[in-house]
Amino acid sequence: MFNKILIANRGEIAVRIIRAARELGVGTVAIYSTADRDALHVHLADEAICVGPARSTESYLNMNNILSAAVATGAQAIHPGFGFLSENSKFARLCEEMNIKFIGPSAKVMDMMGDKINARAEMIKAGVPVTPGSEGEVHTTDEAVKIAEEIGYPIMLKASAGGGGKGIRKVNNVEELVPAFEAAQAEAQAAFGNGAMFIERMIFPARHIEVQILGDSQGNVIHLGERDCSLQRNNQKVLEESPSVAIGHTLRQEITAAAVKAAQHVSYENAGTIEFLLDESSGKFYFMEMNTRVQVEHPVTEFVSGVDIVKEQIRVANGNEFSVKQEDVTFSGHAIECRINAENPKFNFAPSPGKITNLFLPSGGVGLRVDSAMYSGYSIPPYYDSMIAKVIVHGENRFEALMKMQRALLEFDVEGVITNVDFQLELISDPHVVAGDYDTSFLGNVFLPEYQKED
Repeated sequence: MFNKILIANRGEIAVRIIRAARELGVGTVAIYSTADRDALHVHLADEAICVGPARSTESYLNMNNILSAAVATGAQAIHPGFGFLSENSKFARLCEEMNIKFIGPSAKVMDMMGDKINARAEMIKAGVPVTPGSEGEVHTTDEAVKIAEEIGYPIMLKASAGGGGKGIRKVNNVEELVPAFEAAQAEAQAAFGNGAMFIERMIFPARHIEVQILGDSQGNVIHLGERDCSLQRNNQKVLEESPSVAIGHTLRQEITAAAVKAAQHVSYENAGTIEFLLDESSGKFYFMEMNTRVQVEHPVTEFVSGVDIVKEQIRVANGNEFSVKQEDVTFSGHAIECRINAENPKFNFAPSPGKITNLFLPSGGVGLRVDSAMYSGYSIPPYYDSMIAKVIVHGENRFEALMKMQRALLEFDVEGVITNVDFQLELISDPHVVAGDYDTSFLGNVFLPEYQKED
């Protein structure tokens, strides 16, 4: 096993990785920006090293400084977490060249699956169903108009190199297409340095279903079941649960088998997620994209499967086989995760950085977990993602999980900053959500208009 790994991230995911490594007997190195000098992950790691100023481009995205920190501290591997450099193939390749193990897939696979157009082509080869759409990159509005006419409206415009909901637009007709294409392309160019787009027919209404997979260096691939991530705002997930109430036994077997087939086709190694859109009316599902990293919502899968995904990532990167085989993986109960952000839902979810003057995180009972890097007296910097905690619950069934989440959110108390705790509490209590009757349009089209009308 590795003696020491460097965590190239911050916040709750850095804390999560440090804890997993410590339980495996592996030493840890935290990196931090000048704005994160007092962050929890800095205090918890065995060593900590500053990699630059507050701006992400000068610190958490500074490949040279991060690699220099790994060399200086003798770290044998780097765990990128999620966000920042986690899906950057150049960084993975630099790690390989410096004989530092990147805890994730190879740069080659990241290039193949990180580019949505390449990923789509590979899934067609693998026999995994994909939505009707463009065959390659789309660069001009004239091309976009022609392709949209062929596949039919409504369509989705997507940035080829996209992620995090950026460079995506829904288009209902030809009148909307040109301005939407130009806006999405400009957003993609600014966010990813790549304005290439592609077009897919929009599956609507749809469920967003993702399957957690693990691949090792011996060519074994297993799945850890599915998550339902349909509750989204602006293509960003708000609440996730496992298993999905929209999937029965037969469909579950089909969709998880397709995910395993997809990962096997690209010889995938480490943790990853295959994302699908499910048309509930027909029961058909379509490949959407692959995330070549650990997901924010991985704890719900850990609860229902009993498998520690972060520990498996470290084991696989070290050359070990999984601690479990597919036949050993069993699923129990129901798990739900709510993302708690420092933001104001009543004012278009505006970020709310500042000093936390008091903090009480929910606790007690079986099946409750809070992943956070917050503490009383900590000042949330304005430079990074607004997520401050994840509340995850597990119950024997979905009703118990819902009730446990309501109890946990009622106990969550933070002073000094505005959060979305009350918003999440109303969402988890909504009759449609309680009944499992929702799709990807529900939050934006049904819940939010009513919520924001309230005083």
